Amino acid sequence: MRTLPKLFLAVCFTVSMFPAAAQITSRATAVVAGETSGSDLSAPEKPMIDKIDPPDWWARFPSPMLLVHGRGLHGAQFTVSGKGVTLVRTQSSVNGHWAFLWLDTKNAPAQKLAIVVRRGSAQASASFPLACRNPTAHGYAGVSPADILYLIMPDRFADGTPDHSGNDRTAARGWHGGDLAGIEQHLDYLSKLGVTTVWTTPVVSNGAMPESYHGYAAVDLYAIDSHLGTLAAYRHLSDALHARGMKLVIDFVPNHVGAAHPWLDDPPASDWFHGTRASHLSVGSDFYQLVDPHAALRDSLHITTGWFTESMPDLNQENPLVEQYLIQNALWWVETAHLDGIRLDTFPYVGRKFWHDFNAALHNEYPHLTTVGEIFHSDPLITSYFAGGATHEGIDTELDTPFDFPVYSTLRGVLIGGKPMTELSNILRQDALYPHPERLVTFIGNHDTTRFLTEAHGSMAKLKLALGLAITLRGTPLIYSGDEIGMTGGDDPDNRRDFPGGFPGDKQNAFVSEERTSAQAEAFAWTSGLLTLRKTHSELRGGIEQNLLATDALFVYARAYDSSGCKPDRSQERILVIVNQAGVAKTAEIASGHTVLAGCTEFQTLVPTPSVAIEISGGGLKITAPAESLTVLSVR
Repeated sequence: MRTLPKLFLAVCFTVSMFPAAAQITSRATAVVAGETSGSDLSAPEKPMIDKIDPPDWWARFPSPMLLVHGRGLHGAQFTVSGKGVTLVRTQSSVNGHWAFLWLDTKNAPAQKLAIVVRRGSAQASASFPLACRNPTAHGYAGVSPADILYLIMPDRFADGTPDHSGNDRTAARGWHGGDLAGIEQHLDYLSKLGVTTVWTTPVVSNGAMPESYHGYAAVDLYAIDSHLGTLAAYRHLSDALHARGMKLVIDFVPNHVGAAHPWLDDPPASDWFHGTRASHLSVGSDFYQLVDPHAALRDSLHITTGWFTESMPDLNQENPLVEQYLIQNALWWVETAHLDGIRLDTFPYVGRKFWHDFNAALHNEYPHLTTVGEIFHSDPLITSYFAGGATHEGIDTELDTPFDFPVYSTLRGVLIGGKPMTELSNILRQDALYPHPERLVTFIGNHDTTRFLTEAHGSMAKLKLALGLAITLRGTPLIYSGDEIGMTGGDDPDNRRDFPGGFPGDKQNAFVSEERTSAQAEAFAWTSGLLTLRKTHSELRGGIEQNLLATDALFVYARAYDSSGCKPDRSQERILVIVNQAGVAKTAEIASGHTVLAGCTEFQTLVPTPSVAIEISGGGLKITAPAESLTVLSVR
């Protein structure tokens, strides 16, 4: 359990320690306004409150909008009592199942608010906690190129509490039993690998739907899925990570919910969704229609209003109620779990205005928090269009960075598809489209793609090249759980196999070195070795990238903190990376004048990479790289 500073405790809990009656020093009352005029109180339904979103909030935090669920709420009178609290306005659904309450809490201390709803002579009540903000020393640090992201699908990683039921590991699209406790129990493994940041696929409740193990079909945006554990378990994982100096990133899905969500058949507002269960658009994915200034609105409506799948209804973020609900939900998770970043699912499928408002609200409260957007497209013209720091359609999304799908696609095309290394150089040249290319998240695969090793027909050499490039290029590297041990798998869901050793009865445990196969050990040693290089050589974390040579087989680039050459006093290091994708050794000459290698005379190969032959002649270098190799050198 986290220990708070004594002064923080004394100040924050002064009010909340008093008896409840002493806290209620002001009272705000309002009659709920329905979506249609008028209400019939001649035979009033007895009011009832059974759920409030969010379930709690914080003092000295943006004033909340509460979404109340129950019965008999239409035309009812609400009273909210608490010190320094004002009930600004209310709105209800015509069927009386939902009510929105806007509170002004900017001057309120930590306390429990009393919410009372009256309809006729009947009434119901509920309490609503205003807690103390968390100390800023815990979490909220953001993610940078100094970090190594590690993607985990909790259900497929490790089972830390093997006493729960309802799991079937033989079902490719069913729950297998991995949970939050399982992740926490293997933090030593992640530390030894070199991971600094854990990103999990969504942990919110997907309910009893047997094929929603992935987490992307929510039925309650304020609850942890019971298959994975509890809110306490999630906070415990966050605390355990931060105690190690590591970070936590949540996966957030504002585009859609699951078809089993209660909202779908009983929405809080008439236009809560784009369409209905019976009548809606199917999703489109031609993102060029979004960036084309000459495209008609009809051509992009399927993208921003279509249902992602029949089981994933599309939320209407143009509705201010939906927008505020989703922004508050993100703020709640960040504050509750002390998060450091948010991965934003299906980014292009949501309108730019929402993203601007969403990211602005988050960054206003958490200036260092990082948001990373999924724009699944191989063209930098598309991915850069959504990056923050640039205005399109008059709007800046304020997204910190997209995932680098163009480099992902190019790495596969070059290393597996037989394309020349010049393709990689050409795609990196388009970094000029991004306001902050140094932030891009590089990766060789994720939970939506075929495993790299499978697509590479089992070639360990190609896997090592791919990992080496993703780890040493500019940007923030991401490793999909299992790639570091060479896991295989085809299309979804085969790419989501259980991590070996994470579940009771597994015949092999790849979490421990003694039980890894020779291939797993080779992949792990290579990955962990490169991550160690990244940790010990800051140029790989924050330096510029200067691409020096690209041919069909070779790609040579350097990382440094400035673009000048080596200094005679050897005070500054350069990192040189030489990649040869050919099945035979390759020789090439590089002119080093007016590059970061100018005047450099010492070249030291860094473990675990293989040696290359380097000759210094005149104003250049002659290199000979072994077949299918990636070599990292320290240069002075």
